[in-house]
Amino acid sequence: MANTYRKVNLQIVFAVKNRQALLHKSWRPDLFRFISGIINRKEHYSLAVNGVENHIHLFIDYNCRELIEDLVRDIKKASNAYINDRKLCPYKFEWQSGYGVFSHGYREKSIIIDYVKNQEEHHRNKSFREEYMAFLKSYEIDFKDEYVFDFLE
Repeated sequence: MANTYRKVNLQIVFAVKNRQALLHKSWRPDLFRFISGIINRKEHYSLAVNGVENHIHLFIDYNCRELIEDLVRDIKKASNAYINDRKLCPYKFEWQSGYGVFSHGYREKSIIIDYVKNQEEHHRNKSFREEYMAFLKSYEIDFKDEYVFDFLE
């Protein structure tokens, strides 16, 4: 009898809802470690978690045993509570609804890890809007502007 084998690497992107409730550089690394822990406890594997003040990127080895929407919901819910319970933001923190998820081939793994790890440098030259719209276009995803994140730039 043959076994089933799979390797699915996903990049997940989501954004902060309130422009004034930004991810502060001083506590982002702790938040990203917390999110990595959630991913790993759910038996996926966190390859890279990083972001800037208004959005984050997760790059994971996805185990295919959980719906992506359930995983993202649980990450957002727990990280939202993490930020609010610790009063890391001067305002009530929330994530925007929705997210982007993009698949990557195994051979791209190190490239995507580097991309996620270098978010601050990357966003010196490109806004979140430009980055996200480029993802949607390069993956040939049909979208309507009114259903894409509220970009506050």
